[in-house]
Amino acid sequence: MPTTDPRVDAYIAKSADFARPLLAQVREVVHAACPDVEETLKWGMPSFTWHGKILCGMAAFKQHMTLWFWEGRAIVDSDKGDKGDEAMGQFGRITRKADLPGKRELAGYVKQAMARVANAAIQPPKKKPAPKAELPVPEDLTAALRRNAKARATFEALAPGYRRDYVEWIVEAKREDTRQRRIAQAVEWLAEGKSRNWKYMK
Repeated sequence: MPTTDPRVDAYIAKSADFARPLLAQVREVVHAACPDVEETLKWGMPSFTWHGKILCGMAAFKQHMTLWFWEGRAIVDSDKGDKGDEAMGQFGRITRKADLPGKRELAGYVKQAMARVANAAIQPPKKKPAPKAELPVPEDLTAALRRNAKARATFEALAPGYRRDYVEWIVEAKREDTRQRRIAQAVEWLAEGKSRNWKYMK
């Protein structure tokens, strides 16, 4: 016995006369192809999920309905022509039974969508990038910090990433006078307990 959502029943019931049997057919095929599929509404449209991931969905309008698959371009055969420019989804404006893919074909698309969900579930988790090595503090910045106890204390208390912000800003200066201005500004901000990007922090 398929698990249905009464909201989908209501959606189909209030749809245009031409759309009701088309929506019902899509629903029937999806349930047959994926017996433990779950129904829900996404963006106000009947949608079908499996293991918490969207497989496909459908929508009815005054003069046409649409059918779409999540990552549909990778599922629907490209040689059939992409009708995505005509309407939402991969099948264009559907106004009659002949516009729908056949039951066997539609079931095949559902199986492909399920396979994509299953493959995604077994993918190894992405490795977190290794933290950046802390940059050495330039000697001229170190010397400037020695002359200002408040600035030095703030700098030493900063997290590595915040120290890196200051160091990168200073070493990236192309001219010596720019570098010295940045060191002076850094000491001033640090003496006030500020990070390099304090202006952008709320």
